[in-house]
Amino acid sequence: MDLDKEVYDGLNKQITHELEAWYTYLSLSAYFESKTLLGAAFWMRKQAEEEMGHAMKIFDYIHQRGAKAELGALPKPASSFPSVVAAFEAALAHEQKNTAHIYALLSLAESKSDEATVSFLKWFVDEQVEEEDSARKNLDLAKMCGDSAAALLQLDALLAKRKEGD
Repeated sequence: MDLDKEVYDGLNKQITHELEAWYTYLSLSAYFESKTLLGAAFWMRKQAEEEMGHAMKIFDYIHQRGAKAELGALPKPASSFPSVVAAFEAALAHEQKNTAHIYALLSLAESKSDEATVSFLKWFVDEQVEEEDSARKNLDLAKMCGDSAAALLQLDALLAKRKEGD
């Protein structure tokens, strides 16, 4: 195995964190489906697919480095929220938590002088800037809706227009 043991363990843990993000977004999608906010449900489902892609990117990288990916257990995600705003807050909080995990893993790889993993993880650093920005904007828009059903429906219609890569 070409990977330092601590870096290897950290990468495996990051797969679990990315799968936890997938699971969280899938649960958020189910929540929005149950509220008949199908645009928000669609947006969250697309985000779940993106998170699965992130997990697989790390999975493949571990194998490219001559090691075998080890999968961890996933905690059950929240499935109900007191409000639409709270659901969007949960999405942002999860992204922020994932960012912290990636930064810690990057620091570890740097401390081990694992230049290949440092280079690999920089994509995730850049991606998390986008992820947090999207989650923050969605939350801000949800807060602007307040108690207005009409505004919430407009937000839902906007979220339904998400394209690949958004």
